Amino acid sequence: MSTILFNHIVFGPIKSRRLGNSLGVNLLPKFGKWCSFDCIYCECGWNKDGKNDTVLPSKEDVYAALESKLRECKEDGTPIDTITFSGNGEPTLHPDFDLIIDFTLKLREEIFPNAKVSVLTNASQLGKERVRRALMKIDNPILKIDSPLEEMVKLIDRPNAAYSLKDAIENIKLFNNNFILQTMFLKGEVDGKIIDCINPEHCQAWRELVRELKPREIMMYTIDRETPAQNLQKVTVEQMKEIAQPLLDEGFNIQIKG
Repeated sequence: MSTILFNHIVFGPIKSRRLGNSLGVNLLPKFGKWCSFDCIYCECGWNKDGKNDTVLPSKEDVYAALESKLRECKEDGTPIDTITFSGNGEPTLHPDFDLIIDFTLKLREEIFPNAKVSVLTNASQLGKERVRRALMKIDNPILKIDSPLEEMVKLIDRPNAAYSLKDAIENIKLFNNNFILQTMFLKGEVDGKIIDCINPEHCQAWRELVRELKPREIMMYTIDRETPAQNLQKVTVEQMKEIAQPLLDEGFNIQIKG
């Protein structure tokens, strides 16, 4: 498989199918992967294959790279819709994540006041108050739950032993609905076990979770690039719309990307 790693602290801006013109920030190693999940669909590959580089950028290096790129884009007239923390793994694992968010918000206000600040996170670190408070300060805390079923989370996301879906859900509730829920929909077979995110039981449980959490927005999406696990299949936009329709009828704001 072809692995996509972001070899710079700041990259782009790139056209995101979900966030518009997005300036990416990678708080993880430049040539490796560091994550609390080992998702079967991750474009960065398996965790075991990304251990050659374990060096995190310092907060000072992040500040310098972000300030420089923001000023360059401003001078060039390059639009930025969002400053997006994603990169080679889970951004909230960086020990200075909260401090980095604080200065990012200040730089945004000074240089690109109309840009949003977004973080793509698997929600595994929400039990840490400093991480949770930092995410509550930004425009778009995009919190991932790929399945409402513990056994399916273990198959799709392969979280580390410390992760609890129940705890993640309780921590997400602390956001008081002011967050974006992100869910991957896919089908396939991994290690002899069937994965089917569009079967009626799974879809009903997912809709019930949405109703429980009441996110201000929902992002439904499917595979877009080559995956480390073989035998995975996209689901169609039409299938996702069918899953979402009861929630759309109830007034939920849902973005669907194929």
